[in-house]
Formats: sequence, structure tokens, C-alpha cells
Amino acid sequence: MKVIGITGGVGCGKSMVMDFLEKEYGAEILKADSVGHLLMEPGMPCYVQMREHFGDRILKPDGTIDRPAVAAIVFSDDKELAFQNDLMHPAIRNYILQKIEEARRSGKSCFFVEAALFFEDHYDDFCDEVWYIYADVKVRRERLAQDRGYSAQKIQEIMQQQMTEEEFRSRTSFTIDNSGSPEKTEQQIRERMQKL
Repeated sequence: MKVIGITGGVGCGKSMVMDFLEKEYGAEILKADSVGHLLMEPGMPCYVQMREHFGDRILKPDGTIDRPAVAAIVFSDDKELAFQNDLMHPAIRNYILQKIEEARRSGKSCFFVEAALFFEDHYDDFCDEVWYIYADVKVRRERLAQDRGYSAQKIQEIMQQQMTEEEFRSRTSFTIDNSGSPEKTEQQIRERMQKL
């Protein structure tokens, strides 16, 4: 089974690529963000530890974790951010490795893992190859403003914290240019899938 990593900057269209791979090829896909959300659901180990550490101030009335409330705490306090990262990152990684093993045992041919902090969290250690989803900065800015309602300042702040295009290209094995139409992107994916 091939394990393929998917990465790229904010607004480049990683989710669109993952959705296409799942729909077109029945590929097993996993998004690190979604895993993080799952692991903070009531009853999950990370939920228990988050609640013990931060208290009920991070809970919504229904008992689920209020992620914006957590973000407000951790992004204004380095120690709290370190606590959250030390708790969540190993848990997410272990969950992903477990799911890869399950897919391997069930005879899947491909497994795709997507993460924004792909290299920072060393996901490339367990991938056979890594795809860089590229999109022109202007296109990314338009998508983020339109689809997520981000301000120009917020977009700039996020982009400044991420790896540069040169860094992404130097650390990945294949680039998909997602600046144009979905059809052009899909064609590039098809060509790569034929070679796998």
C-alpha cells in the first residue's frame, strides 16, 4: 500500500484534492484537522485531558469543547499552547498510524494523509511520497476571502507563518498546480495516479 502525504499553504485547495481522490478513486483519506476534532469529542482521551487542564470554561452548554474558546486561550499564552500541542500532536499522529495499519491490513492500495503542519509534525517519516498542492498567492487570497470570510490582514498573518513555496517544493516529490479550473487539477491527479 502506498501512503501519500498531501500538503500546501492555506487556501491552496488541499481539501478539494482529497475529496476528488476519495470520490474518483475510493481512496482512503484522512485529514489531520478532522482527527484533532474527533479526538476532542466527549468521551475521547484528549477531551478528558483538555477538560481537566482548562476546566469547564472551554465547554459549550452541550458539554462539547468550544474550539474558539480554546484558541483564544492558547494563542495568547505560550505555555497553554505548548500544553495543547504536546497533548494533541502525538495523539493525532498515533491515530493516523493506526488507521494506516488498518487500511494496509484490509488490502487498500492507497492511503492519503493531509496536514497543514505536515513537515513540522514529521508526517513525511511514514509517507512513500508527498504531494505539494500549489496555488498562486492571488488565487489563495481570493479563496480565503470568499470561502472563509478572512480579512486581508488575517490572510497575511497566516501566510507569513507557513512555509514558503520554495520550501514546499524542495521537500515534496510532486506538485499539483491548483491555480486554475478544477478540471485542470483533476487531470494532473489522474496522470499521477496512473503512475502509482
